[in-house]
Amino acid sequence: MKKDIVLTGITTTGTPHLGNYVGAIRPAINLSQNTNVTPFYFLADYHALIKCQEPQRVRQSSLEIAATWLALGLDTNNAIFYRQSDVPEILELTWLLTCVTSKGLMNRSHAYKAAVAENEENDADKGITMGLFSYPILMAADILLFNASKVPVGKDQLQHIEMARDIGARFNHIYGEHFTLPEAVIDEKGAILSGLDGRKMSKSYQNTIPLFEPEKKLKKLINKIKTNSLEPHEPKDTADCTLFSTFQAFANVEEIADVRQRYAVGIGWGEMKAILFEKVNAEVAPARERYEALLLQPNQIEEQLQIGAAKARAISQPFIAQLREAVGISRFSA
Repeated sequence: MKKDIVLTGITTTGTPHLGNYVGAIRPAINLSQNTNVTPFYFLADYHALIKCQEPQRVRQSSLEIAATWLALGLDTNNAIFYRQSDVPEILELTWLLTCVTSKGLMNRSHAYKAAVAENEENDADKGITMGLFSYPILMAADILLFNASKVPVGKDQLQHIEMARDIGARFNHIYGEHFTLPEAVIDEKGAILSGLDGRKMSKSYQNTIPLFEPEKKLKKLINKIKTNSLEPHEPKDTADCTLFSTFQAFANVEEIADVRQRYAVGIGWGEMKAILFEKVNAEVAPARERYEALLLQPNQIEEQLQIGAAKARAISQPFIAQLREAVGISRFSA
């Protein structure tokens, strides 16, 4: 039976936080241990350059993200884990795809349209780079190079998978059937955590709780989570409560039912924050120790990434040779 190829990229522009862990990292780690699929996970460092021009930040983020995935138990025997920039065939395919992609398709990119909307009418493209304009093509190359059949994404990324399908289909139409057209996988039940201020946890809002903060700092941040002014013993609603929704992402069914009942009888916010801290810390503490050890041994991380890159290139090199032949770029022979 042919295995599904599942591919996920992680942009290297920040430190992983609890929202990343619950929404993307934890499900991906679990999938990496499923021998019925072939998972590809990569550090999207070329994508990072589109919105971050701070070299040290990109380097540090790459290190932290790789250490996070390895510390949490990524199965690198089953999954292919690599750095995007270590697979040069991705950029070569990006150009091949660029040459069959219509500008009109790129004009419809949500990210590009949003950037234009923020500009003044007399200079719609002010500050917009070609990286931002054409990055859906780079994303398509990431996916199509390995003929990924399934790509887990949030709803905000759905358009990019549709674009990858359009681009792959156009190439297939011109040069013959080479690419599998990917399907987006959206987890409708996936948890989206709120941050310290009640908005979606996001680096752009500066409201995140970094995943591997030391215990004291983690407790301090959880204590900063915004709540309402209801006093202890006053019944509280679990709906739209950041403390409860975060707890729910880490607890089992029985624990959730117990805390829900305690809300009904008026649990104090201080007590709830203490419960939440204990629950989150219990899950991340073992991985935190491994993470901190890995940061002190970056050579171990690099070794794993190079092993993954070698596995990836064993697929990408012969495939790009096939694609070169298809488009008419090949050496002469007698």
